[in-house]
Parts: sequence; structure tokens; C-alpha cells
Amino acid sequence: MKLSEAVAQYVAYKQSMGMRFHTEARTLRSFCRTVGDVAMADIKADRVYAYIAGSGPVTRFWHRKHEALRGFYRFTIGRGYTDVSPLPKLVPKPPPAFVPYIYSRDELRRLLDAATICENPRSKLQPHTCRMLILLLYGAGLRISEALALTLADVDLTAAILTIRESKFYKTRFVPIGPDLTGALAAYAARRSTDYPADPEALFFVSRTGTPLKRRIAEDMFRQLCARAGVKRDDGGRFQPRLHDLRHAFAVHRVVTWYQQGADVQHLLPQLATYLGHLHIAATQRYLTMTPELLREASQRFERYALEGNHE
Repeated sequence: MKLSEAVAQYVAYKQSMGMRFHTEARTLRSFCRTVGDVAMADIKADRVYAYIAGSGPVTRFWHRKHEALRGFYRFTIGRGYTDVSPLPKLVPKPPPAFVPYIYSRDELRRLLDAATICENPRSKLQPHTCRMLILLLYGAGLRISEALALTLADVDLTAAILTIRESKFYKTRFVPIGPDLTGALAAYAARRSTDYPADPEALFFVSRTGTPLKRRIAEDMFRQLCARAGVKRDDGGRFQPRLHDLRHAFAVHRVVTWYQQGADVQHLLPQLATYLGHLHIAATQRYLTMTPELLREASQRFERYALEGNHE
């Protein structure tokens, strides 16, 4: 069997089980282009290793490619398309896990203030659009893709609920929002309606010219905001602060607030996972980077617990 045919069968099989499998499919198609559309039995181990290793240092992408190919070869061996896996037997240790940047509340205020750079008529975003996007990503913990996909109909200001349609895991969820965020959204919507069409199916966030707001434009603008606001990481992390880190900051600040309120955090974490649209609580726990503030609150909670005694 040819490699391309086996890949097509494997991708179709995975997607038939409800998986998106888009990233893995791209990896496997890239593998096809690299080694050529040859018979499965003719794929040599050195070609496979060269594809996985690439030309740079070992990164998490090395492991993602290896994982995609490992699943593919389990599938093909199980169906008799090939007898053995040519994957390397020795897998290097993965690099340290990526640590997101958790914005302080002061940094968030500075980012919002820095949106004045959008007053330049050459900017692709208007200042109120820029501010509202930051407020929404932080205030509701949305993914950037979810925010940019919102339509006017998805933002129910009367009920104070956002409808997030078919997000990362093909799930639609409802996200309740507080009065402050609802008020900010209402003000933005009113201003938007004076400049652009108010069709319920129109996108909530648009560029200065009324076209759909692209993720690349939003990320480019955010990098400019960080530079203007002096927001940067100096902990040796691989990436400077990102838009997606606003979602991480939302989760961390929410848990810190619960600790300060004396709430049962372990009981509330599944609710936070549901709010964020995670399938498993483990995904939410990975969001909770141990910032000094969160570590302090957790330590104080444990100290009170230890001093109380009688835990049987």
C-alpha cells in the first residue's frame, strides 16, 4: 500500500470517531511530502528519523511528530500494511514545559491604556475594539479563536451570556458574564452599531474597515501594546507575553480570588473547567501556573489547615 493511501485511511478513521485531528493530519501529510509517496514497506528508518529530527534542536515539535507517527504506525501494523515501525527507539527527553505569562492587574491596566496607539488612522483596529478584545479575553477567559468567531447574535447582553459555538472540541457552550463585562460589551456594541452593519450574523469584532478581524492582526497589535505598556517577561521564558496568556491569567486570578474568599477550590475547579470549555480538569490544572500570589494563597490555606489539626 502507498503511504498517501494509508495516511488518508488513518485520518478518516480518527475523524470518524469525532476527533478534529487537523494538526496530526498536517503532520502526516508533511511526512508524505518529505519521504515521497512510496510503498509502506519501502520507508526506511533513516528517512523517518531525518523527518522527525528536522534541522534544529529538539523541541516539543519533535515529540508531536513522533507521537503522530507512532499512532499512524500502530494503525498500519494492525491492518497488515507494514510489518514493523521504522520509528527511532530512543526518544530524547522533552524540553521544559512552556510556562505562560500571567499578567498582573497593573499590567492589564497598562495594556488597556496603551490601546491609544490605535488612534492612528493607519491602525487596522480602532482603540475601543482593541480594549474590548483584551477585556473579553481576560474577563471571560476565552480563546482568541472563540472571541473572533463571536457574532452579534452570540452576545446576549440581556441574559449576560455568550454562546461559544463549536470551539476546540466540537462543543458549543454558554459562558455567563458579570455586570462589569456586560456593561463594557454593551458600550462597545452600541458604538459598533453606529459604524458597521448590525446584522445578527455579523461578526462582533471587526477591523477599522469593517472586515472580519483576523487573528494575525490581533496578535500583531497586541505585541505593539506590550511594547508600549512595557509588558515583557524577563524570566528566560521562550515566548514574550501572548494574547492567549490572558486566558491563563483569568484562570489564575479566579483561583486566587477563591482562596482569598475562603472557598473550596478543589470543589470549584470542575466548574472552572466547564467554564473554560475543557473536557478534563487536568487541562484546567495545567493553566494554573504557580505565580507568587497563587503560591502564597495556597500556602496560607495549607497552613491554616495544618494548624487546625484533627483531620481524621
